[in-house]
Amino acid sequence: MRVCRVGLVGAGGVAQRHARVLAGFDDTELVGVTDVRPAAAEALAGAYDARTFTDVHELLAAAPDAVYVCVPPFAHGPVEEAVVAAGVPLFVEKPVAVDLVTAERIADRVARRGLLTAVGHHWRYLPVVRQARELLAGRRVRMVNGTWWDRVPPVDWWSRRDRSGGPVVEQAAHVLDLVRVLVGEATEVTAYGDGSPPPVDGADIDSVTAAVLRFDTGAVGTLSAACVLGWKHRAGLEILADGLALTVTEDGLLIRDADGERRLPADPEAARVAVDRAFVDAVRGVGDDVRVPYAEGLATHRLALALADSARTGAPVRLATPTAAVPDPGVTVDA
Repeated sequence: MRVCRVGLVGAGGVAQRHARVLAGFDDTELVGVTDVRPAAAEALAGAYDARTFTDVHELLAAAPDAVYVCVPPFAHGPVEEAVVAAGVPLFVEKPVAVDLVTAERIADRVARRGLLTAVGHHWRYLPVVRQARELLAGRRVRMVNGTWWDRVPPVDWWSRRDRSGGPVVEQAAHVLDLVRVLVGEATEVTAYGDGSPPPVDGADIDSVTAAVLRFDTGAVGTLSAACVLGWKHRAGLEILADGLALTVTEDGLLIRDADGERRLPADPEAARVAVDRAFVDAVRGVGDDVRVPYAEGLATHRLALALADSARTGAPVRLATPTAAVPDPGVTVDA
């Protein structure tokens, strides 16, 4: 395959970002865009000399080499089913669905088809995540504190629980994904929401959520999520291991150990490019660095939904069959 021909489903902000990144690759061509809002599809396609299509089936008829699904959480399902049925490699933006039934159905179809997939957890491509894993190797992780304090994004579906899943599912999924990579699999979670929506018309999500997690390694942790600010205030992890304290964010890694304190910078934009580069290389058969295939994205989604369910019901949720996180290439982490 000389050039990877990509189709986009969705024309919102995330799809625009992927289009911009893909257009910067000399071995990738954006062949078309479809969106439930034809004007949005036309605007995005026009910016890259691509075609517009009425739906995913018409897009697939153009025989793309890969399809990116960049739709809101509630819109996942039928699009992925069509792409999987066509046997086309699939990139899905997180969260992979608004519920668990849909995500598990797609995962089953992907597995049966043996399809190449990727989920857009670009934090996995931050070099500081690999460096954090190397620092944690051989040490016992005792505790983790995850945080995502942010605003309500300016889209009408986000503040509706049945449309977005809420802040833990839609925003904090990046943090939860890194929790799985750096700490382990959660076996039980208990979460509480404040029962009060943010000051947005039609909102029915919790403004803030606080949760406690227990891991299969014996570690414990917390997660807090909030959407009451006018800015993104904090998003990341603090990890406490024997003789080591780490703070991991998109912007860098703060390390404190017996040698003192030091900081390693990170470039989130480079990670956003890397996640697309890895997928395109895999589609073209010249690379094998997809770090979050669909099954792995499902495991993170399952954890996020467990927290959301606990916050809704007020009861603990056990995760009976945790799935081990896929290790980054070249990194060995002691069990």
